[in-house]
Amino acid sequence: MNMQELIKPLLQNNAAKIVMVVLDGIGGLPDASGKTELEAADTPNLDALARKSACGLHVPVAYGITPGSGPGHLGIFGYDPLECQIGRGILEALGLGLEVRKTDVAVRCNYATIKDGVIADRRAGRVPTEQSRKLTERLQQEIKKIDDVELIFAPGMEHRFAVLMRFPGDLKPDAAMLSDTDPQKEGKAPLPPSALSKNAERVSAIAEKLIKKAHEVLRNEEKANFILTRGFSNMPHIPSFREAFGLKALAIATYPMYRGLAKLVGMETPTLEGTVEDEISFLKQKYNDYDFFFMHVKKVDSYGEDGNFEGKAARISEFDKLLPQVLELNPDVLIITGDHSTPALMKGHSWHPVPVLLKSPYVLGNICSAFSERECVKGELGILPALNIMPLALAHALRLKKFGA
Repeated sequence: MNMQELIKPLLQNNAAKIVMVVLDGIGGLPDASGKTELEAADTPNLDALARKSACGLHVPVAYGITPGSGPGHLGIFGYDPLECQIGRGILEALGLGLEVRKTDVAVRCNYATIKDGVIADRRAGRVPTEQSRKLTERLQQEIKKIDDVELIFAPGMEHRFAVLMRFPGDLKPDAAMLSDTDPQKEGKAPLPPSALSKNAERVSAIAEKLIKKAHEVLRNEEKANFILTRGFSNMPHIPSFREAFGLKALAIATYPMYRGLAKLVGMETPTLEGTVEDEISFLKQKYNDYDFFFMHVKKVDSYGEDGNFEGKAARISEFDKLLPQVLELNPDVLIITGDHSTPALMKGHSWHPVPVLLKSPYVLGNICSAFSERECVKGELGILPALNIMPLALAHALRLKKFGA
């Protein structure tokens, strides 16, 4: 019996509201000052909240395993990321509003800069969204089809976009098992899109032609002259959020991939643009219409990936100033956490446990003096698997009946 099977017969309805704020990549490591980004940030509101909340650290997938954004979010949404392995491509495509069919393979792409066969910049200087959109429209005009496979392009934010490869016939479940072409580091050559199963060989051949044709179209661009592919995937089936947890859920996210994650589990995913303050305004606007709210804050992670310690700390400080607006809503349960750690020291995701805070009337509190990695390890939640966060949220919202006689 997995956690969802245990929970389902215990679910009960009430009017309780649950808000989950995900500060993407919140966890970090100390710089020369000895402080992590979270410790270096100015966070009087988060610290005050931590003092009266239950705190701890969560492990997104398993000890020592560095999670991608997909597994990281699925864990905190209450789905076992080892059982629900979902490619990044499908999430990006769904988040960008593409209709994904059973005959489709989706892939998430980055514009990149390549010089003399070597990657100089994996994100093409984070090319502006408007320029990226125009480049993606060019690719769509120039590459409509490869062999008998239709190509559908969708622009994302900054350097990101998605491609659907629409095959004329049914695909085997393992047809999308291809390796990424992004080596994850500058100074290396792009990798080939290698098939990891016999049924993926046809998809691999199309992907190789796509990359070659895209480079031909983009070769004269100063920065975005190449594409890197990640997360080849086809449509999975997993239980909806409402079916699993009995909650009508709204996703508040400006980045397409995170809307895609939420859409995959059945949350409502309106397209939203703007700042974190705009997200909070939208939360207030929709607060009476839903039971559960997932609010995603991206830029904390972006600065961590760029190795910008001060920038990441500044984004955390910016959120802290806005936190009172969330608290004014007085949700029955408020969770603040991240989907994974992104230490600026490592310029990428890491395996380190992630700080988590849970505020409700039913916590001990008065254990942690601040919201930080070092303080949260002292907290009453201890170090817990990420997929245990949703059962705790439901329990604190009094949405779970007693188990057994």
